[in-house]
Amino acid sequence: MNMMMMLQETAERYPENTAIIYDGKRIFYKDLNRFVDALAYHLRGLGIHKGDKVAIMLSNCPEFIISYFAALRLGAVAVTLNVMTTSYELQHLIENSDSKVLITGDNLTKRFQDIKETIPFCQHLITTTGLNPGSAFDEIIHSGSVIVDLPELKGDDPAVMIYTAGLTGKPVGAVLTFNNLATQADLLRTICNGTKDDRSLAVIPLFHSFGASVNMLSPICLGASVVLMDRSTLDGIFATIQNEKVTYICAVPRLFMGMMFHDKLKDYNLSSLRFGITGGSAMAPELFAEFEKHFGIRVLEGYGLTETSPCCIFTMPNLAQKPGSIGTVLPGVEAKVIDDAGKDVAAGVVGELLVRGSVVMQGYYKDEAATAEVIRNGWLHTGDLAYMDADGYVFLVGLKKRMIITSGFNVYPKEVELILDMHPAVVASKIVGEKDPLRGEIVKALIVKKPGDETDENEITRHCRVYLSSYKVPRMVVFVKTLD
Repeated sequence: MNMMMMLQETAERYPENTAIIYDGKRIFYKDLNRFVDALAYHLRGLGIHKGDKVAIMLSNCPEFIISYFAALRLGAVAVTLNVMTTSYELQHLIENSDSKVLITGDNLTKRFQDIKETIPFCQHLITTTGLNPGSAFDEIIHSGSVIVDLPELKGDDPAVMIYTAGLTGKPVGAVLTFNNLATQADLLRTICNGTKDDRSLAVIPLFHSFGASVNMLSPICLGASVVLMDRSTLDGIFATIQNEKVTYICAVPRLFMGMMFHDKLKDYNLSSLRFGITGGSAMAPELFAEFEKHFGIRVLEGYGLTETSPCCIFTMPNLAQKPGSIGTVLPGVEAKVIDDAGKDVAAGVVGELLVRGSVVMQGYYKDEAATAEVIRNGWLHTGDLAYMDADGYVFLVGLKKRMIITSGFNVYPKEVELILDMHPAVVASKIVGEKDPLRGEIVKALIVKKPGDETDENEITRHCRVYLSSYKVPRMVVFVKTLD
């Protein structure tokens, strides 16, 4: 697949197909391609060329998709940022990524304005209030301008950079190539028998590698439709599935659980659904059969990391589904399990899961040491403990690395501890994961205070919210005498 030309080729094949459905509006492929061209032309006028970085901090809206593909059209690198990013976090992300442009919502611009004097390399800010006549973004994409001299691009050229928490406490940018993206763009067609008539419900953020893979790249590759939701309730999700005839939904286990137990489930016609995909964190084995009983469709489980583009293991719909297994490797991917000495283990024996192949990232941006730590002899060390059975099915059993997964987001304790230790009342801190039936885990802080200090839980939480995205902020704060 030619990822560099994917959108153009889809627009030529299916110009009148609906590409995006959002807030009751529809964008056809011919128009999406035209909007991408116009934004790419504008970015070129700002001095953006092949290899330059374009930061995108947007929710699930048409502007995200337009910005993403406009960057790729120029051969620039789309740096996709979480909309929950604080000013403190944004400073590191913009500076570390060398982004020259930030595209974001008008409601988020203050975060950039607060730090712009410290990031002189980022000279340009493009804001949007939606695709409304008169807005700056809307004027750009309706300019009719077209990029003529497209750069020569290769499959191993960088395409996207997604930040993931590092073990040192500072996020690192995983660089994904056009070849990496191609492995994800083909998933809907090859694995799930997708067609141009499919409609994907995008509730997972597109700035997340999982969301971009299953809800943007895969449907656009086929000429299918992306139904965008940036804020959702269960009633809103059910109504959208019913009204837009959504054929598949991808979500974290928490959402699928909520769907099953929603008291108004019977009020909606969800017969258009063909399947569901879950990922981000483990879903209890018994819930798969329960969901199929409620909705009459299978939920398929995907596994991966930001560093694997992300999907590398999947429960194939044409194969038997073994309870507790996350499935088998995708085509072009190999997996094995090793012990602490680095030796392969036999089937059924627990060890660290390693993968290699076409999904593995190019590396961490400007961090050779961190790259060498996770990619050794071509094998990506996932940090997950697992075993494989004789048929090649993979079963996760825990984490080798110190990490918390909450509602599908990864939180590295070290990053939160560094922020806690900045508070003048904190002598020492430790972050642990607390089991939670809805989120999988929640972030729990154990804190040793200075003697006699009266700082309470609320003050600690307020302090964290200044510096950390909301999902990283401890939901539980416990003051202890020692951390032993």
